Amino acid sequence: MHGTLQDAWRAGGRVNGCCCPFFMGNEMSTNERKSKSILNRRSLLQGGAAATFAAPLGVLGAKAFPARIPGAIDFSEFPICKTPSDAPALTGPPRKLKFSWNAGAVCLAPLPVAIDYGFFQKQNLDVELINYSGSTDQLLEAIATSKADAGVGMALRWLKPLEGGFDVKIAAGIHGGCMRLFSASGGGITKLTDLKGKAIGVTDLAAPDRNFFSIMLHQAGVDPNKDVEWRVFPGDILPVALKKGEVQAFCLGDPLGWMARERDGLTEVANNLSGEYAHRTCCVLGIRGTLIRQEKPVATALVQSLLEAQEWVAVNPEAAAAVFAPHAKAPIDQLTAMLKSHTHHDNPLAGDLRSQIAAYGEELKRIAVFKQSTDIQKYAARVTADVLS
Repeated sequence: MHGTLQDAWRAGGRVNGCCCPFFMGNEMSTNERKSKSILNRRSLLQGGAAATFAAPLGVLGAKAFPARIPGAIDFSEFPICKTPSDAPALTGPPRKLKFSWNAGAVCLAPLPVAIDYGFFQKQNLDVELINYSGSTDQLLEAIATSKADAGVGMALRWLKPLEGGFDVKIAAGIHGGCMRLFSASGGGITKLTDLKGKAIGVTDLAAPDRNFFSIMLHQAGVDPNKDVEWRVFPGDILPVALKKGEVQAFCLGDPLGWMARERDGLTEVANNLSGEYAHRTCCVLGIRGTLIRQEKPVATALVQSLLEAQEWVAVNPEAAAAVFAPHAKAPIDQLTAMLKSHTHHDNPLAGDLRSQIAAYGEELKRIAVFKQSTDIQKYAARVTADVLS
């Protein structure tokens, strides 16, 4: 660690850092995808909305937020098609599941929404949300060994540990957006190439945003392992480190990153919706392999309910922000703006999901995160699962 702020952090103790798809064949054309997307989303949100939003509130963590059927939505802006599963709701007593998440990540708002608005209950699931703050290896081990049934996390934090063979399958992409790279306003850093020879602050060296912006730097011709220096600070200290000149830029996810930008007038150099990543998922849903193999209908119900909640958040960001507000020290209007900036309607499954995971794998191999010997296509097929077909 470097500099006075990091020394002070070491003396003061550890502070945790922040952070922080329906089936279709690959042969479908872009126009066909858009056409089917319009029809399927309208069918889901209008034709089936009454049943969905009239469902009783979930019994876990329910709040008195009235369900609201969305008004007219221009679905042509949603390019990724979603087709609801044909599987019927589970019968019998509600199936209890433990679901791990990071309660401080606003991009995971669809989880409390799924409880408060009855999306899990609609699928006859009784879901307990567990706020998990341990390491990624510990989280994946907890899911793999049935201490939890599923979890959500950042793909670029999970993919390297999954290379080690945890029995956890990525069943869906959840959304894009929420990772941001900032510099000081007027500091002369406005694009990635300006960072050559500079120091960049991160919450830890395995952070997903460190991996993502390393990929972007590599694509811009800047070697992320030689041409920049990565310095570690707690998430809430990163803006201070920038002000003191200990770093010239920093990476941070929402909500901390967004609030720092608004408060300090920072320049957002890049984010994970830049360019070709506009429709790349960043957060993923992982389910323990034994649940998929032994109780696939339960896994299907879990994916289905979460995807419906994702879609609801995409068209009701203000109500979703109100549900999430107790978990974040941010005003509802800022939480709403954050959710609007994310792509909660982009949820790749099956072949699309495998392709995106493989693309990340190839990029991680180029920046020396993945072993050069890893067969990325085989890896992507092993760590993903299609539970809706």
